Amino acid sequence: MARAPLLQLTDISLTFGGEPVFDDLSLIVQPGDRVALVGRNGSGKSTLLKVMAGIVEADRGDVIVGPGTSVGYMEQDPRMEGFATLGAFATSGLEPGEAYRVERAAEGLKFDPDRPVDTASGGERRRAALAKLMAEAPELMLLDEPTNHLDIEAIAWLEDELKSTRAGFVLISHDRAFLRALTRATLWIDRGKVRRQEKGFADFEAWRDKVWEDEDQARHKLDRKIKSEARWAVEGISARRKRNMGRVRALRDLRSERAAQIKRQGTAAMALDSGPQSGRKVIEAKGISKAYEEKIILRPFDLTVMRGDRVAFVGPNGVGKTTLLKMLMKEVEPDSGSVKHGTNLVPAVFDQARAQLDPEMSLWDSLTTAPGMRVSGQSDQIMVRGQPRHVVGYLKEFLFDERRARAKVRSLSGGEKARLLLARLMAQESNLLVLDEPTNDLDVETLDLLQELLDSYDGTVLLVSHDRDFLDRVATITIAMEGGGRAVTYAGGWTDYQAQKAESSASEAAEKQAKTAASTAKTTQAKAAEKAGLSFTEKHRLEELPGLMERLEAEKAKLEEFLAQPDLYTKQPVKFAKATEALVERQTALAAAEEEWLTLAEKAEAEG
Repeated sequence: MARAPLLQLTDISLTFGGEPVFDDLSLIVQPGDRVALVGRNGSGKSTLLKVMAGIVEADRGDVIVGPGTSVGYMEQDPRMEGFATLGAFATSGLEPGEAYRVERAAEGLKFDPDRPVDTASGGERRRAALAKLMAEAPELMLLDEPTNHLDIEAIAWLEDELKSTRAGFVLISHDRAFLRALTRATLWIDRGKVRRQEKGFADFEAWRDKVWEDEDQARHKLDRKIKSEARWAVEGISARRKRNMGRVRALRDLRSERAAQIKRQGTAAMALDSGPQSGRKVIEAKGISKAYEEKIILRPFDLTVMRGDRVAFVGPNGVGKTTLLKMLMKEVEPDSGSVKHGTNLVPAVFDQARAQLDPEMSLWDSLTTAPGMRVSGQSDQIMVRGQPRHVVGYLKEFLFDERRARAKVRSLSGGEKARLLLARLMAQESNLLVLDEPTNDLDVETLDLLQELLDSYDGTVLLVSHDRDFLDRVATITIAMEGGGRAVTYAGGWTDYQAQKAESSASEAAEKQAKTAASTAKTTQAKAAEKAGLSFTEKHRLEELPGLMERLEAEKAKLEEFLAQPDLYTKQPVKFAKATEALVERQTALAAAEEEWLTLAEKAEAEG
């Protein structure tokens, strides 16, 4: 027997400030649906989720929740008045015996249930709200950017939880990898219209591009028809005026149809100017370390950043990524070691906390008074990469309506704040970009553009991000901060790091096993040699060979690790050649030692 839908929206219309958000929108969410809700920033995704949750009331239409269906909504800014701690908020509404669910979620999402609400950060509050929703286990979950403020480990935990749930969910996220892993259907909001495809986010971009291509072809045909009919109206209308008035009205209708078509929102007109070229060596850190009281942030660590490198820093929240970034930028003094900057560095910084933005300042003032921004001779103009630009015109390039130029920063959404920071960043000349969580709240199209800009940027990039897809697209080097002060350098992005880490773990296990086997062989063969009639020299050699093989194996592993460094061949060709030669020597010596050991062991066994 077919189950009733979890949720049904019929003929929903909604208007904000005189502007239509949705008109005659209808959709159904079935049991077990896993739906990606996508669209440009400002298209109405969060509003639609609130309509589904019953938080926003539509001007017209019906929202019908299935009989006995529980619906849970994760708020972007949860209200916690009346609760002393995050745990008290998260367990509210649960039965006494169900509190363990919150404790489990708190461990996976990494927040302290005993944290007082008054001292909790926005990210901690959001994680508590997400834990509350997961613990309540409703039949339909409405999730608005659940991965914001989560590190990669917590994202992986949430991903596994949602994969295993039997509940249906509708999910808004900018994290491509998260959406690809979880969704089976896609709702796409585009200019007030909601389309649905019964395929997950992995197929969204191909579908979107095909829809737009078909739309462009239809518009082109309509334009040609209007042009043809307009020519006829000028040349042929005088012959049979009464009979042709219907055709004139048809032309008027065609023009009305064309005028009613809503133009697609463009992408932000972002551009980067790398400015003056920096020295070839950008940053050189030797033996730097840091600890706060008993917590070790970083053990002695070396790093050389060359011009053009894209260095990503990954690891759990609180492990010290931002601290390491600030040490490299000389904003924080290391406890030991040194940091040297190359010549002619012109840095530009994107701050993950958005602390560079004053919430009470207008967008206009945020551009004209920002550190590093230069105002042109006229008060309504700023210098953008060396050229005077009108403030409003520049804001329009980042998709801000001119009517919002004097609006307060606090009125902006998360994505709009990110775009405003990017507008400030990209107005400056730079040759070193420091990007601390730049991808939060940006829509897919803006992320694509940012990635393309970073690809073509002539300068150097230092990047902190939890967006696995973005890391794969941008990073050439990944610094993994693995806890306990351990930082390890890997070539490539997130997927490369995972592959190399797995390979390294396997090599370490094999090396340990080889050492154990060598030790066992040494003991066994020594006993066998005592019984055998080996010469004194052979007996000594049989005892000596396992240690020699172990040393050659270790030297071989170190050389292989050294040769695996990114760009070693291009940057240090002499060292690369010497290390390659040494590796061949160790491999040859190891093979000879193994052959000799095997011969002596067989002799000892035969004579025994």
